[in-house]
Amino acid sequence: MREMRSHIEVAVPKLSLWETETRAMKKSASTASAVPTTDDPTVLVIDDDPLTRSALSRLFRSVGLSARTFAYATDLLEHPLPAVPSCLVLDVRLRRLSGLDLQAELNRLGLKIPIIFITGHGDIPMSVKAMKAGAVDFLTKPFRDQEVLDAVTGALERDLKRRREEQSNLDIRTRFESLTARERQIMALVTAGLMNKEVAFRIGISEMTVKIHRGHMMRKMGTKSLADLVLIAEYLGIRGQEKWGHQNDPCVARCARP
Repeated sequence: MREMRSHIEVAVPKLSLWETETRAMKKSASTASAVPTTDDPTVLVIDDDPLTRSALSRLFRSVGLSARTFAYATDLLEHPLPAVPSCLVLDVRLRRLSGLDLQAELNRLGLKIPIIFITGHGDIPMSVKAMKAGAVDFLTKPFRDQEVLDAVTGALERDLKRRREEQSNLDIRTRFESLTARERQIMALVTAGLMNKEVAFRIGISEMTVKIHRGHMMRKMGTKSLADLVLIAEYLGIRGQEKWGHQNDPCVARCARP
């Protein structure tokens, strides 16, 4: 245990706003409870030192986080990543597969999770390589509890933001897919700056019909202003795309992907 204390020094834990926000999504759980549940943000720890794994697990659980520990990087690849805001506390030097190699493999597989590297043998080139590959922090042992808690808090906030953005984008694509071909066409033209009468002339229907389709389209997309609709059209890449509804249209294929 004395050896472990040389790696991690005691400090008073500090939490951020992400904890309150994620607790609000639970059906029942006290925000003051330090007992982790399956809905809690999760910290994955990979370190071949059992004392380090145990100490970090206790630290994260003491502030209400879930913690899962692994001795080898290859062990993580055998399990799905958590479906809640998560981050990975990863030792650089590991047997079988190094921490940097695991980072590269996760990037290759398209698995997104913020990584905090820890090491007792860090150097500048190593830390630069890790940060360039997307790591959010690089901590050198010995580190204080507060240092790793601050790093984990920032990583969890980043993952929570990413998940919200991905869910929002999925909602947009789902709403867009609910539009008829005509509604998509009108959306593309009005977001390009055309007035209703100009749209009507361009596609050969009456202005009243354009207004009806436009109203249906705005309601389905959940937007109240043209400015909001323009932002969505920019994201989808459809502004000014008059010919719409074709199955071979590259934007249709992009919007239909999971």
